Amino acid sequence: MSTALTPNPVDEHAEIRKILMDARNASEGRATEVELDDTAPLIVYFSSISGNTHKFVEKIRARRLRLPLRTGEDTLILDEPFVLIVPTYGKPDGAGNVPPQVVKFLNVEQNRHHILGVIGSGNTNFGPLFGIAADIVAKKCDVPVLFKFELMGTDSDVEKVNEGLEAFWTQNCPQH
Repeated sequence: MSTALTPNPVDEHAEIRKILMDARNASEGRATEVELDDTAPLIVYFSSISGNTHKFVEKIRARRLRLPLRTGEDTLILDEPFVLIVPTYGKPDGAGNVPPQVVKFLNVEQNRHHILGVIGSGNTNFGPLFGIAADIVAKKCDVPVLFKFELMGTDSDVEKVNEGLEAFWTQNCPQH
């Protein structure tokens, strides 16, 4: 006995469900899916299991690439400009502030060639070491620190980064 396969019926309510889901996500401070073309800014970022940086990046109007969580995984190799978002880790004495996954990514000369700027995250409890990973990367790659935010950032931080990133990208990547 054979059973004929029938195509799934068209989901008449998919669009309404998406609108409702986007509204719920927005009310909970979560990102909604935004259509972006290849002219939109490109963000490369690392976020640990805690996900603080990831939660912030989800709210940024940009294309996004996340660096692998484990250093044993292959790193990304890019052939276009990007802005790096890097959290600060390590001990209060300043050791190990740049995550090893970011170091591995930036050890690829091609990636260093395409970095335009850095946004840093951190914890203000570390005082003068707040967001120092961004300062370290910026100095080593000779690019500006564009912004620093604490932990998951605030709505105001997201707004500032979205506005600043758009202006920075337009100025530095007119072809994109």
